[in-house]
Formats: sequence, structure tokens, C-alpha cells
Amino acid sequence: MKKMFPFSAVTGVLLSLVAHNALADITLGAILPLTGTSASIGEDQRRGIELAVNQINAAGGVNGEKLQVMVEDSAGSPVTGLSAVRKLTQVNKVPLVVGDFSSSVTIPVGQYLVKNQLLHINISGTSADIRKIGKTSWSVMGLDDLSARFSAADVRKLGYSKVAFIAPDGAYGQGMAQQFTQAFEAAGGKVVAKVLYTSGQPSYRRELEQISRAQPQAYVYTSYGQDAIVLNREAWELGLHNTPWYGMYLTMAIADSPAQYTNGQLGMEVGGASGNQAAEAYNQQYLAQFKEKPRSVYGSYAYDSIMLAAAAIKQAHSSAPAAMIRAMQTVAPGFSGLTGKLDLDSDNQRQSQPYLNVKAQNGELVAR
Repeated sequence: MKKMFPFSAVTGVLLSLVAHNALADITLGAILPLTGTSASIGEDQRRGIELAVNQINAAGGVNGEKLQVMVEDSAGSPVTGLSAVRKLTQVNKVPLVVGDFSSSVTIPVGQYLVKNQLLHINISGTSADIRKIGKTSWSVMGLDDLSARFSAADVRKLGYSKVAFIAPDGAYGQGMAQQFTQAFEAAGGKVVAKVLYTSGQPSYRRELEQISRAQPQAYVYTSYGQDAIVLNREAWELGLHNTPWYGMYLTMAIADSPAQYTNGQLGMEVGGASGNQAAEAYNQQYLAQFKEKPRSVYGSYAYDSIMLAAAAIKQAHSSAPAAMIRAMQTVAPGFSGLTGKLDLDSDNQRQSQPYLNVKAQNGELVAR
């Protein structure tokens, strides 16, 4: 039976299929934002990990050994994330950690693991700086250079040549602003105003009013958590919704915002679990287990990260870090999961990434 132990930043959550509270034979780690502004997506990723663990153990485990994943809360904070990775590696002695959701936490966590000759799998960070984490860090999601090129081309195809750009002031937002501006201008467009806002503020009216004075044809933004809720509400209150809005990673941009504030927004999203038998099985298992459809596409990337780790352990016939690293070097580049074939380059980053053209309708994404 499944054992779910009480969560805290100290004890974490233990996901396993081990009877009688016995410890599993193989323990991995995960760091996710289970509290804070991105908690909804963090929970979706935790669920993806749980489904992967369930499936692996129901099939007999990895080389006959049961698998478990210790999940620690980052609260979306780099400092908390570093405390979590130290606990996982020094106390729980895990050889591999997946996570975090955001680039600002993913990068220091990955750097710590690489420095200590341990393994890291990036499940949703997209900053270009993730490429520099090191040789024992692998990504299952494409970075900003891929998403920025896709978004820039999409915005131009929609007929917009003058846009304002909004993003959080951090590793993710800075990278996205740079990559999008470069790609958009190469496509013949111009970013006429840009705001990198400070996360956690109660209001962004000043920033919104500032960029509105540039009279853009469209607002291109990327945001998440409570910041996105505030931005969407205040943009609507200021009447800026009368100008088209384009959200990069639209799922997280509109999550938890009332539909009246986001209806009609255009955008892009990473392709998730769809289009194949395994993906349909994942969606059905998710619905059966959690009584709702997947909250986002990000749970499927967390799922793939655990399946990738299990494939490396299976090939290595060991969960020792050195053996897993050697196995990952051959298993990871051509690994195929719910989200497609990774096709990793020499920096362990995806060379291609499926994206979707979407729009917001009644609080959900629909194809356009």
C-alpha cells in the first residue's frame, strides 16, 4: 500500500509503495515548491512523481528493488532549496535529486549536486544559465532559447510588430527577456517597453502604467503564482486587457486567476502528456488517483524525470552515483517519455521541445 508521511520542510514527504513502513531499497530526492506562490504547480509535479513511483513499483521496482522519492519543499526560495538539497544528500544520502520548478531554485540546487559528484535532473527550469550547471545535470524540459524563438515567431505570425514585455526580475525572467527580445527583433519586431518586476509586491500598477505609455500592439508576459494573479487583475482593472495579451507558458500565467481577467489571452505552452498511449494512461491514472484532471503540463515532466532516473539505475544495476552517472550518459540523450524524445545535446539539454499554440477560455487552455 502507498505510505504518505506527514510533510514538513524538515521531514519531507516520502512517496513509495512499500508495505509495513519498511524503507525502500532505492531512495531518490525531489525539491518542489509545495508552499508559496507556485504551490499549485509544485503539487502537480509531486503528483507526477507519485504516479511514476507507483508505476515502477507495481511493475516490480528497478532490478527487483523498490523505489521511493523523498520530496522536500523549496517554498520557491533558493535558500530553502539549498537547505533541502543538503538534507537530502547529507541525511537521506540520495544519489540524485529532481527539481525545482523555478530556475532561481534549480540553478543553485543543481550546482550543489554537481559540485558533490551527485546527479541532478531539471524538470521545469528554463533559464539559459541551466546549461552551465555542469556535466552531471540533465534537463527534461527545453530552455528559454527554444521557447523564446517559438514565442517570437508566433507573436509575429499573429501580426504584432510592437510589443511590451513583462517578466519577473530573476534568472528566469532576465533570461526570457533577453532571449525573446533577440528572437523577436531578428523576426522584424520591436520590444518598445520592458519591465522586470520585483516578485512579491502587493501591486504592479506603476509598472503596468509605465509600459502602457509605449502604446504596444500587444503585451507579452511571463509570470506565475501570486504575482501573475496581481498582474492579471490590475491589467484588467486598468483596461489594458483591451490590448491583446500573450502569455509565455500560459498555464502558469493564468493559474488561479479568475477567468474574467484572463479570457481571450493568447500564448504558448510546452507540450505535455498527450498524443500517445502512455500519455493517455497517465492522464487517466491522474484522474483516478487525484479526482481531477492534471493541473498543468509540468507534472508529466516530473514523471519523466523519475522514469529517466529509473532507466539509468536499471542499466547501471546500481544506485551508486558514479555508476548512475555513467549510465545516464548513454541512457538520457535518446530517452523517450510522456513528453517526447529528449534528444539531448553535449550539455545535456534538449535540442527540440514540443510547444502548443493556445488561448485562455473560461480559465482553461484551448488550442488555437
